[in-house]
Amino acid sequence: MKNIFILIIIFGILGLVVGYLFFGKIAGEYISLQTIFQSSGGALETFGRKLSGLEDMRQNILISGGVGAVVGVIIYYVRKGK
Repeated sequence: MKNIFILIIIFGILGLVVGYLFFGKIAGEYISLQTIFQSSGGALETFGRKLSGLEDMRQNILISGGVGAVVGVIIYYVRKGK
């Protein structure tokens, strides 16, 4: 049981890293992690983040992390079945 959690964490982190490498660029430069993952303070800031594409970027990076975690679960069960 402990192994599945380790694989989920490892592949989830790898998914986040790969997602950041693919989706973390705006105008050819990587956006800082703090900018991507900080919470929005108000309606105007939220609107600005949506307009600049940061919300979509955040969503894509988090989806990549989730896919990585699912891959970790699949690898666990494939290895367990052998």
